[in-house]
Amino acid sequence: MIRLAVFLLALVVVTSAAAQTAPPPPQQKIDQLIGLLQDPEIQTWLENRKKEQDATAAAAQPSGFATWEARARARIDGILAAVPRIPSEVFEGAARARHDAVSHGYAPIFLIFAGLVAIGAAAEWLFRRARPTSIGPVARLLPVAVFSVVVAIIFFAVEWPPLARLVLLAYLVAFIVYRIGAVLIGLVESNRPGLVIRARIFLGITLFAVATATLGAPLGVDPAVTEAISYCFSILLLALAIETVWSALVHPLVIKAGLTAFLALLWALWCLDLQGLFWIGVYVLVLPDLLRATGRAAATLTSAPPENPRSILLVRGSRAIVITLAAGWLALVWRLSPDSLANQNATIAAILYGLLKGVIVLLIADLLWQLAKGWIDRTITTSGDATGLAPAEAAKRARFRTLLPIFRNALAVIVAVMAALIVLSQLGVEIGPLIAGAGIFGVAIGFGSQTLVKDVISGVFYMLDDAFRVGEYIQAKNYKGTVEGFSLRSVRLRHHRGPVFTVPFGELGAVENMSRDWVIDKFRISVAYNTDINKARKITKTIGAELKADEEVGPLFIEPLKMKGVEEFGDYGIVLSFAMTTVPGMQTYIRRKAYAMIREAFQSNGIEFAQPMVQVGGDDKNGAAAAATATLRAAQQAKAAGAEG
Repeated sequence: MIRLAVFLLALVVVTSAAAQTAPPPPQQKIDQLIGLLQDPEIQTWLENRKKEQDATAAAAQPSGFATWEARARARIDGILAAVPRIPSEVFEGAARARHDAVSHGYAPIFLIFAGLVAIGAAAEWLFRRARPTSIGPVARLLPVAVFSVVVAIIFFAVEWPPLARLVLLAYLVAFIVYRIGAVLIGLVESNRPGLVIRARIFLGITLFAVATATLGAPLGVDPAVTEAISYCFSILLLALAIETVWSALVHPLVIKAGLTAFLALLWALWCLDLQGLFWIGVYVLVLPDLLRATGRAAATLTSAPPENPRSILLVRGSRAIVITLAAGWLALVWRLSPDSLANQNATIAAILYGLLKGVIVLLIADLLWQLAKGWIDRTITTSGDATGLAPAEAAKRARFRTLLPIFRNALAVIVAVMAALIVLSQLGVEIGPLIAGAGIFGVAIGFGSQTLVKDVISGVFYMLDDAFRVGEYIQAKNYKGTVEGFSLRSVRLRHHRGPVFTVPFGELGAVENMSRDWVIDKFRISVAYNTDINKARKITKTIGAELKADEEVGPLFIEPLKMKGVEEFGDYGIVLSFAMTTVPGMQTYIRRKAYAMIREAFQSNGIEFAQPMVQVGGDDKNGAAAAATATLRAAQQAKAAGAEG
């Protein structure tokens, strides 16, 4: 069967090759061929043959790792062979540039470069003399900006020779970037002069090396020699970095040894042309300190508090720009490196670029969250001071203090979930099933934790009903205290004796709010049966007027102290009822002052407070009572006469 199929396939090939001369086969044979090709054994044989051919072709081609290893070995061998030719190639390139400038009637390039720098320095000196000395990053960068503008104007105003133009542009850009970097390094590490000097030297060597490597091709320098020059500069930079670790940093010996090994590893990655891993290692080493320094430098540009939107935008925004530039540079390195994993495997490329996009998403989410959080914290702080405000405005601020913390927590969860979903979608994960699964999982959690759901929903309705606010004194079942704060499921109450209750919303039930709008405080005082009620009423009215006029407690009154009248006849005297309307929470303090004033006023006006009395039985009960009454009256009259005298 298999041989027949092979024969038929060969026949098809021959037939197709001779299709222009031979007539087409009969339809019966074509049907037989199609039937054979549909046979399962024939199809299995064809698939196996295809797999064997693919495996043979894959084995014949070298693997990606082998290709990279061979390329890296050839590259290193070429660089080592090119090192002895560095002086001659450099001299020849410099001679070409000098000849190009001189042949067009210009001075040698190094003289032109020195002249441009001198003119820019003179303009910078004049600017410094005309402008008073000031401190700050902008003030320190302005002279460099003047230097750059003057040099750029002269450079673009003159028609330089082709090679001279490229050489001047490369080294002038490197010099200007060095000036800007030197100023920023001085601002960031102003407290460590030794480290500042080494960092500036490192930056200068790096920029000079980059400019020199960039000019290799235009000056006709062999690419291998250009790469060898870069390697020589890299060894110099590695030595300087290791010397800085051991001389300028104050760290334990173990940390210094670890940093040295890490720097050597970075240099090896760069030598092996593993650019992606090299820059990731550089970010791990430099980015944390750079972000802190950037934040400090941005904070010096404004005097606003940290929660102010301008301060948040400057500090967080500057850090976000640094991270974005780092991520963009890493993506560019991967894109331009043909041997990177990002260009060899589509799955790895999708993951890497998805991670970079996820970093941007997280930065945007963090900036938005910090702005919202700053506004909420600022509003809570502002609403805490309700002195001198109208009751409606004070109530509005209290409601803000109650709802904003809950809104802040909910917003944090929303931002985190949305950012996570967007990052997952950038990584190629289908978030639709995740959302559906989260909904099903949420329903299952809801059934499994009904108490938690009850607490959360009850809290939502308490907030909608405005049942209580932060700072109000409430009582619910056996719990009472001042509301200190909320979470999504509970309220925190501070008892007036100090303990703190954390009560789930579902446990509160009916809430008695003792701090809302106004309070009517009622109390009773028992006086003797012979008290003049009208006189007591007038005295109480006078006391109420005095309390109302008091600078301390007067603003706390809504209605002054009044005597309502006789409440009942007690066992030992008449019970008088008093009432007053005050702001919530101050009624106890005012009542204490009213008690003291009533006592003094009643005593000075001959009004006696009821006292427990025991009557001893006898034959002449009326006579004994009359005698006691007469004795009491005589004592009162004597006391009154003494007061008048």
